[in-house]
This record gives sequence, C-alpha cells and structure tokens, in this order.
Amino acid sequence: MRSSKTIHVISCHAEGEVGDVIVGGVAPPPGETLWEQRNFIARDQSLRNFVLNEPRGGVFRHVNLLVPPKSPEADAAFIIMEPEDTPPMSGSNSICVSTVLLDGGIVPMQEPVTEMVLEAPGGLVRVRAECRDGKAERIFVQNVPSFADRLDATLEVEGIGTLTVDTAYGGDSFVVVNAEALGFAIEENEAKDIARLGVRITNAANEQLGFSHPDNPEWDHISFCAFCGPLSATETGLTGRSAVAIQPGKVDRSPTGTAVSARMALMAARGQMSVGQEFLARSIIGSTFTGRIVAEETVGGRPAIRPEISGRAWVTGIHQHMLDPADPWPEGYRLSDTWGA
Repeated sequence: MRSSKTIHVISCHAEGEVGDVIVGGVAPPPGETLWEQRNFIARDQSLRNFVLNEPRGGVFRHVNLLVPPKSPEADAAFIIMEPEDTPPMSGSNSICVSTVLLDGGIVPMQEPVTEMVLEAPGGLVRVRAECRDGKAERIFVQNVPSFADRLDATLEVEGIGTLTVDTAYGGDSFVVVNAEALGFAIEENEAKDIARLGVRITNAANEQLGFSHPDNPEWDHISFCAFCGPLSATETGLTGRSAVAIQPGKVDRSPTGTAVSARMALMAARGQMSVGQEFLARSIIGSTFTGRIVAEETVGGRPAIRPEISGRAWVTGIHQHMLDPADPWPEGYRLSDTWGA
C-alpha cells in the first residue's frame, strides 16, 4: 500500500462521544504558545480537513492532536479539533486524551490513582485518574475557571418567537435554553430536532447577544446551545438531563463536560449550588458525567467557579489514516445530507 502520509490514531469515546487522539505522524504546528498552535491548526485547516472530513471522518468525530507541552507544569498537551471549531477546552475530549495517555502507556500509570497535568489551549487542567488492572476507569478533570455571562437574556428566534436564555463559559461558550419550555424531554428520538433547532438558536445568540472572554478576547463567539431539563435534588447536590447541539448540526452523545461546567456556573450565580456540591448530568443516551464545584474564583473581575468533572472513556481501536497520492480528494469532502447547509 502506498501513502504520501500516515497518521497514527488511537480511537476513543467518553460516555458515548468520540474523541480520537493523534499519537504520531503529525509534526507539532508552529507557535510559541499552545493558543498560537491552536490558531495555526484552525487557520490552516489541512489537518482538520484530513481527519474530520469524509471519508476518514464525519460530523460525529472529534480528533485531538497530542503536542509537546509549553508549560513546564504539564505532562502532555493537546489541541482539540471539533467539526466546526478548534476550541479552548473540551471535557469529553480531555477525558479521552487522559484515557489514551494512560491506557496506551504514553504516560506511566500508577495504580490505584494517577495524577497528571494536561495543557489545553484554554489553560492547564489537573487530572486524577482512578486506575485498576492497567485500565484508567474514571477520569476527574479540574476544568478551567467557568462563569455565568448573561442571565435571563431575551432572544428572538425566527419561527419560535421570544426565548429567555442564559449565556455562560465552561471552557467553551454556551447559550443555555429551557428544554421543557421548548417541548423536549431530552430523549433519543428528539436528537435530530434538538440538533437543528440548537444551531438556529446558537446563530441567533451570536447575532443578538454575542460573547467575549474577558481574558481571551480572541474567543468571541458562542459555540453551542445547551438544552437543559429540570433539576431535582440528590443527597450530594442536584441532577438533571441535558443535550448540547454542536455546529453544524449534531447532538453531543455525552453530557458535555464544558456544558456541565457552564451550567454549574449558572447555578452558582443563582445560589442553587455552592462549593463542594455535586451535579449529576445525564445525556441524551443516558450516560453521565459528575460535576463538582471545587472553589470560587474570578475571571476578569467577575465571579467564577473552578469546576471538576468526571466520567469514563474506552479505547475503541487503533487506526492508521493514509493518503494515496492519486486520491482526487486529498482533504476529503462534506455534503449537506449530514454536515448541514
């Protein structure tokens, strides 16, 4: 078999959401910081297209590139590539990366607990992994500081009318809507409608509300729409269902770690959660992440929380993505039947 490039990937999913990890075959992108490297990946597009576009990828796939860390504190670093964005941070992807690093022997595993620091474009995250019999069974990630942006904002959505929404940051930026008010119970048969409506709400929120991270003005848009179900009390805090619509039109299969972080920041802003309490988030397929508020912090002078999220991930395969030099679609293709208009 001939190939002009070979990219080595360990495939993984965290509570249902794909988060493959490139472990070889790609040189680190240029940049003095991880954010500059992220910017190159986002601007250049060639790697994103090769691994995310069909025939190697698809709208369901996220891919993480392992790179040498820039921070002396970090054990490893990664750049996240999602269908439309190259985000600062991702909960499900950080859980996948941690699992691949440990299960794949890239970072030495210590049983029963391995601790490490990962560097994401949005900052350092501290990881604690519960390990047994050579498997990282549960990953705990202390996420970047998360905060409420707007509470009870008014949003006009064509064909729907006036909505009352929140916006928040949990390592990525969200518009948050009441799923029940829109007629959703967060069940599997609603996924297509949630995905399509979520993209419309996200686009409307960017046009009417906008977002700018106070410490990183380059992150100046809302990425996702989180449909949040009603909350109920547990012995350790709260629980609730949710579904996140991801551009260009899919639903996250996991509970979305950045959404859990953003929702806890909103609940903290409303006095519904405090330090030490937990939030059990359930996804559209019934999988769960557990969130916990570790500490109170500030971001750009505004109140914030330090969230911790935990979940499980499993390696699903090892792949070598290749490019035949005669392939007429070297960077793949996207069609509107799955990728949206």
